[in-house]
Amino acid sequence: MTVLQELETAVQEAAERVGPAVVGLGRGWGVGSGVVIAPGRVLTNAHNLRHDEATVTFADGRRATGRVAGSDPDLDVAVIDVDTGEIEPVEWPDEDRDPVLGHAVLALANPGGRGLRITPGFVSSSARSFRGPRGRRISGAVEHTAPLPRGSSGGPLTDVAGRLEGINTLRVDGGLILAVPADAALRERVESLGRGEAPRRVRLGVAIAPPRVARRLRHAVGLPERDGVLVRVVEHDSPAAKAGIERGDLIVAAGGRELDRVDVLYEVLDAARAQGGVGLQIVRGADERTVTVSF
Repeated sequence: MTVLQELETAVQEAAERVGPAVVGLGRGWGVGSGVVIAPGRVLTNAHNLRHDEATVTFADGRRATGRVAGSDPDLDVAVIDVDTGEIEPVEWPDEDRDPVLGHAVLALANPGGRGLRITPGFVSSSARSFRGPRGRRISGAVEHTAPLPRGSSGGPLTDVAGRLEGINTLRVDGGLILAVPADAALRERVESLGRGEAPRRVRLGVAIAPPRVARRLRHAVGLPERDGVLVRVVEHDSPAAKAGIERGDLIVAAGGRELDRVDVLYEVLDAARAQGGVGLQIVRGADERTVTVSF
């Protein structure tokens, strides 16, 4: 048997084994995909969902309304409760495995319920990172070469035996795809979301601009350039609002650490949960002050 014949057989067998578990979300192109991970439960990307309910289209054309059991935008995953019938869930790996460069993978999707797509590819990097919908960095992403059409995010990445390798999330330069790895941490998070448990992360309640944007904007209005993150929006009644932080403030330090990167702020906030608060050094115009944010 030639290499191409072996690949053909692997793709066909994966389509038969995993294809029925791949679902479409919404209607039409560009909405999203998902995969059945347990009876009555679908895993997808958080950025695919806009409401508490979602239309789920199965491989046989059946449509059902699913309810969002839990969503974690910081990790860009969400779990939907829906009647999956007799569909066999995708198989999770027995143990965590570090993706090996050149490892053969298959990407599956059902964009907006318009039919199964399956493409072969190879792992091109195993240590990529990207920012989730709320700006937090997601590390350890699997980069691969299996091409996917628009509306494929949330679909599964598998090995040639059909075991789950990750959840396809983002297309990057060169047509490469990033997938959230299907490791023990993801499985634990998914099970928690399925129980309706919200992620426990400290949040300031602000929308921010990264240091490079902050420097440019301050320069444009004649203010001294400083490293820090610029507050663009403050949510009403949020911890930031209660601490007196305002739109236009530049946060230059948090917990005693200078903010030369956005990720430093997230690291400090994650560590501050047990402490119940954190001190922030802010610059408002040309004035500098320190505020304490309580959680």
